[in-house]
Amino acid sequence: MPDETLLQHLREAAKRGLGLGRKKNLKAAAGRSVGIQQGSELAKMELKLLLTQYEWFQKKLEELGAILDELLKQIPHAQQLLAMKGIGRDTIAGFLAEVGDISQYRHPKQITKLAGLNLKINSSGTHTGQTRITKRGRKRLRALLFRVMMPLVAKNAAFRALHEYYTKRAQNPLKKMQSLIALCNKLIRILFGILKRGHEFSEDKMMKDIPRCAELPQAA
Repeated sequence: MPDETLLQHLREAAKRGLGLGRKKNLKAAAGRSVGIQQGSELAKMELKLLLTQYEWFQKKLEELGAILDELLKQIPHAQQLLAMKGIGRDTIAGFLAEVGDISQYRHPKQITKLAGLNLKINSSGTHTGQTRITKRGRKRLRALLFRVMMPLVAKNAAFRALHEYYTKRAQNPLKKMQSLIALCNKLIRILFGILKRGHEFSEDKMMKDIPRCAELPQAA
């Protein structure tokens, strides 16, 4: 395209005058746009590579999931854990990976301590008698318990009822985070009882452990 014709097109498109000097610069830039096209091709190649990697990882995850399912079948009472509403395979596998062989524990408080969810009283010059969790032990175990608690409160009637009771009771109501900590400890006791002694999980029994808590689902 002649320079004068290109200049006319540029003037019409921009609706303003362009000098020949600027026009030549624009034309030179357009000539270098092949680099942009090449960059686009490289981006497409990279995207294709990433998609291939994603598909490979997805396939491996599915294979690992199948292996995990088979391993859980070999663990006594693991299927009873999976029957609990709000708890999935990955949560159970993660819990078992963190605590190890359940036979090495005599009491669920040992697992509570392992997760850093046991309480301590902080005393200092400005804050006296504040109770907090120690946060010692295995951070990933503690994070796993907190992460599963939200689905449990949403999907499991017993945990939802207990959360409402803890946060709404007339005497000494707990803040939401305090309630979640209490529920995490409750979950540890339940998991321990199922894995260690083969107990069956019962939503009704769990709610009856707290006074008047069994009435909450009907009142809600």
